[in-house]
Amino acid sequence: MFEKFSRSWALVKASAAVLRSDKELMLFPVISGAATLVVLATFLIPMSLLGVFAEGFGAGSVVFGFLFYFCQYSVMIFCNSALVAAAMIRLDGGDPTLSDGFDAAKRRLPAILGYAAIAATVGVLLQSLKNRDGNFIVRLIGSGLGAAWTLATFLVVPVLVSRDVGPIDALKQSMSLLKRTWGENAIGNIGIGAAFGLITFGTVLLGIALTVLALQAWLGLAILVGGLFLVAVLLLGVFQAALSGVYSAVLYRYAVSHDAPEAFRGLQLEHAFDKR
Repeated sequence: MFEKFSRSWALVKASAAVLRSDKELMLFPVISGAATLVVLATFLIPMSLLGVFAEGFGAGSVVFGFLFYFCQYSVMIFCNSALVAAAMIRLDGGDPTLSDGFDAAKRRLPAILGYAAIAATVGVLLQSLKNRDGNFIVRLIGSGLGAAWTLATFLVVPVLVSRDVGPIDALKQSMSLLKRTWGENAIGNIGIGAAFGLITFGTVLLGIALTVLALQAWLGLAILVGGLFLVAVLLLGVFQAALSGVYSAVLYRYAVSHDAPEAFRGLQLEHAFDKR
């Protein structure tokens, strides 16, 4: 287990090196975030006015919930597909642009929308389990199933981008690859999430403390300090999303080809995906 943790952390660091070498990759999560905010506003306003969730998780809320999840997942998966496609070009020694990534995603749009529909259905079902008031066991099961779904589908996007397959076949191939990459998959996901969670938490605490101190001197200074730390937190989120996309591309690329990119030479990857 220690060997898997060490190797996974090395993969994460190497992924960060790839990301630093091509900072344009971080524009994909920025575009994704802006688009998902537009989708959120588009649904939130009418849902609030109509009181869709006022009486709990009924038939109307299920329909709205599915449509919301479908639109959100379509945007996020499309942008993530563009990021992964660009990352794979970079790993092959190329110099990808935004248009290269989005062109690759557009070519796979039908499969992306199909997978978004599947993910939306699962999302609604998991959310219904998590929202069971007074039933801690069911909510716990929902959280566990959500974590399992995240791991099982971590390589769906690289599969969709790299292979001419439909969403169901992409899911099957992702779950098949999970059997060979479960250690690196789980440790990488948890490691990236935990590391950025701690950094973000520390940044928020420091930002609050300095903003309060600045407020003692001048309101304008407090607004400036608070705004700078807000930007820092947003940038951390962008970097985390981009790093996760690059990491998924790396896991998939080596799992299927056993060809280590230049940035990953010397990490003894020949043992990373051996069947156990």
